[in-house]
Amino acid sequence: MKEVKKRRRGTTRISSQHQVTIPVDALRAAGLETGERVIARAEGPGRVVLERATDVLAEFAGTLTGAYMPNELDELRREWD
Repeated sequence: MKEVKKRRRGTTRISSQHQVTIPVDALRAAGLETGERVIARAEGPGRVVLERATDVLAEFAGTLTGAYMPNELDELRREWD
């Protein structure tokens, strides 16, 4: 039978390629899901913080709804031709 590695729950190692597997409990508690982009930044010796990367376009899309009259932008674009 294969020997089971003895690790403390919630811990991980840094691979030779600088990769880390984040324990699923920590991901769930942070509300992060598979495929999400994160930003990693150092916050002092021995501490790295991961933050969800925000999509600025998605954040502000639709915020100018009602700022222009219907077809006003189309008319302005025709002026460029």
